[in-house]
Amino acid sequence: MALDAVTIHLLAQELDEQLSGSRVEKISMPSRDEAVFVVRNYSGKRQLLLSARSGSSRVHFTREEFDFPATPPAFCMLLRKHLINARIMKVDTIVGDRVLLIHFDSINEMGDKTTLTLSVEMMGRYSNLVLVGGDGIVLDAIKRIDETQSEKRQLLPGIAFTAPPIPEKISFLTESTERILDSVSTSPRIVSDAVLQKVSGLSPLLCREIGLHFEDRRADTLSDDEAALLGREIERIKEYIADPSIRSWNIVYDDVKMVEFSFLPLRQYRALNSSKFENCSELLEKYYSERDRELRLKNRSQDLSKQVRMLLDRSIRKQESRKEELANTERADQKRLYGELLTANLNRFNRGDPGVTVLNYYTGEEIRIPLDVTKTPNGNAQHYFKEYRKLRTAADVLKRLLQEGEEEQEYLRQISYDITQARTEEDFLEIRRDLKEAGFLRGFKYKQKGKRKSDPYFHYVTSGGYEVLVGKNNAANEKLSLSVASGKDLWFHIKNAPGSHVILRTENSTPDDQSMTEACEIAAYHSTLSNGQLVAVDYTEARRVKKIPGAKTGMVTYADQKTAYVTPEESKIESLKK
Repeated sequence: MALDAVTIHLLAQELDEQLSGSRVEKISMPSRDEAVFVVRNYSGKRQLLLSARSGSSRVHFTREEFDFPATPPAFCMLLRKHLINARIMKVDTIVGDRVLLIHFDSINEMGDKTTLTLSVEMMGRYSNLVLVGGDGIVLDAIKRIDETQSEKRQLLPGIAFTAPPIPEKISFLTESTERILDSVSTSPRIVSDAVLQKVSGLSPLLCREIGLHFEDRRADTLSDDEAALLGREIERIKEYIADPSIRSWNIVYDDVKMVEFSFLPLRQYRALNSSKFENCSELLEKYYSERDRELRLKNRSQDLSKQVRMLLDRSIRKQESRKEELANTERADQKRLYGELLTANLNRFNRGDPGVTVLNYYTGEEIRIPLDVTKTPNGNAQHYFKEYRKLRTAADVLKRLLQEGEEEQEYLRQISYDITQARTEEDFLEIRRDLKEAGFLRGFKYKQKGKRKSDPYFHYVTSGGYEVLVGKNNAANEKLSLSVASGKDLWFHIKNAPGSHVILRTENSTPDDQSMTEACEIAAYHSTLSNGQLVAVDYTEARRVKKIPGAKTGMVTYADQKTAYVTPEESKIESLKK
């Protein structure tokens, strides 16, 4: 459910009560369409988030920690210039529209008292933050709108501020139930659609709630009793708006997925579970913060995957080029042979000869050797020896580079897998730090903010009661295998493919066969072959796992391993999750 005018009206009442008299201490912008105000009043300091992001515009208090850019955007600097130390005097709305107005008392550059208004417009893709001076002139907008974007309403510095156009409907907040009924009853549409067509301020969710008992009935065909019932449904909504004591802020869930939210119990979702909240601000933080976090993580995953895919493609192209160069070095032995045969036959040719035919004493056949006409006989022989040494040196270098290239590709494929396992901002930061330390990312600065808040491991418990730990990325894999695991613990890893390091904590006992099988299945599940059949999994004692000297993070070698073949099943693995 997007925020409708009715919900924004209730939100404005709530924020007006909590923000009036607060002073603005700090303003930052974590992204190009979000601003965070730190405000203080008698009850303490709080963070207020104002978002103009399409699809998730809103205003609410938040406890979330944000990463702010080193250089603030221009709109952020403007807000700081005019609103730092300003006092919030009132929060209200434009009745019937999805606009929340925050009014400030401030001191301008001349030392005069002035009034400013921040218009928070929560209208889908038209969402915006607009700072307006006391004279009604736009100071600036987070999204500037010129004539090419809208003929009806422009938002540019220096022009008069005009409110967004309000639909030509009757307002649910100001009109009586009788007036609403009269308007709706003239529509040939089904009841819920008729309410949406004729009345402003209501979301489709609330319109469906009002028309819940009427199924596919047209509004203009309702009997007197049905019209009375419709009136009672409208009154029900109005009672929840008017009386805070019965208001019920809640989010409806389908299993763990959030479906809708509202300020009253949603009877259309009676079969689903719901969570209640003290106020609108808490509800909005829960609903939108989780959605935004998922979106940010999805975007980070896509961006990082694209970077790693480009690095891998470049590495593959380099490998192909090196293989071609290595194939060319196979002529080295021919160069050495030419040098030897020329040295043995220096009296058979002279400077200026284009070539010489000599006996190849290795095969007993004659061979024609090209000569440089500018060189002496000995000079031609030494030239071929020099070419031989260059090709041999190049071959040695290319073989080493090919080996490093194979290791690099193995590492990047592991990183690609790690990205699919990342669940938090910290997981992505650690992957980026890993890439930075490996020399793949330039300009990325990693700042460790205290201890890691999210768990770096997935946790399982086998049916035999043994704990199983799974690393989420290279850094977690290395720490798990080389530091966390004790010598008697068992180490598992997918054979010859990217995957997580898995440790079965034995507590110096011998695990049962079922637990061993489940640990193998967990290792197969947390790998690039999670959907495979009879997947090969290597396992050995953790003390047999060693760090490869000079290798990148998470790259290890192991010995004395055994191999099991298992078919992982997601439902079974999920049932073992701790």
